[in-house]
Amino acid sequence: MSPPSRADSPRPTTPELLRGWALPTAHGSKYSRGQVVVVGGAARAPGAALLAGEAALRVGAGRLTLAVAASVSAEVAAALPECGVVALQETSDRHIRGEGIRDAGDDLSNTDAVLVGPGLDDAAETAELLRILPDLVGRRSIVVLDAFALGALGEVREQAKRFRGRLVLTPNISEAERLVDEEISDLAPALVEIAKAYGAAVSCQNLVVSADGDLWAAGTGTVGLGTSGSGDVLAGAITGLCARGATPQQAAVWGTYLHASAGDALATRIGPVGYLARELLPELPNLLDRLRPQ
Repeated sequence: MSPPSRADSPRPTTPELLRGWALPTAHGSKYSRGQVVVVGGAARAPGAALLAGEAALRVGAGRLTLAVAASVSAEVAAALPECGVVALQETSDRHIRGEGIRDAGDDLSNTDAVLVGPGLDDAAETAELLRILPDLVGRRSIVVLDAFALGALGEVREQAKRFRGRLVLTPNISEAERLVDEEISDLAPALVEIAKAYGAAVSCQNLVVSADGDLWAAGTGTVGLGTSGSGDVLAGAITGLCARGATPQQAAVWGTYLHASAGDALATRIGPVGYLARELLPELPNLLDRLRPQ
């Protein structure tokens, strides 16, 4: 694969580019295909973790654990029988307790990729969770941060340094603005700033930036992707690809393209708006198959 373009001229993400940047082959047991842990799913939003976890499986990850609020853990396990579940402690207000992430320590130490954020809903507890996380996650595990985890990231910059080079961030525009602490008028330079500051691959809208500042543009996707749960699917897909052995930037480029292309397919079949985030999920395996090297 030829080098990506720089921030002033993003390289288009095309099927040809992806076929020349093939994902690691999915083969063998569920362990060799990659293990994923998703941390999220507070009592008010357990579906976010479910969407993210299923997305990871749909792109070929082999084993899934969902670490979710104890009060909804049984329902989550029933809703997605393919997953294992860790029940996390909650505060009196039914937010996931940051300190409680230690209960998922065994799973986190052995996982290939961990996603933190979908369905978390308390900033202070999420910040505490992120302070503890580096001591629990294996040294080679890739870490993906989404949603409330991005809002708390600025408070744990020192701890986040331990994830440099193996970190993926999936902010929306408002979360990206919090990371740069100003309103964003030009998205690409802002994402490059974030990527370099955290040593992370960053996916936002249809743009992906590597930790070195290289930039790709998906060039697909419709307004229908702006719907509840869509970002959870994106973050889960990227995490699943990381678990399979993709690098952070490769997983971010592929995941962003798959997410957008799934939206394109649904926009054609259902309509430009009104499709649901969960309807993106069954599109992912077919898209992956179509992008296999010829």
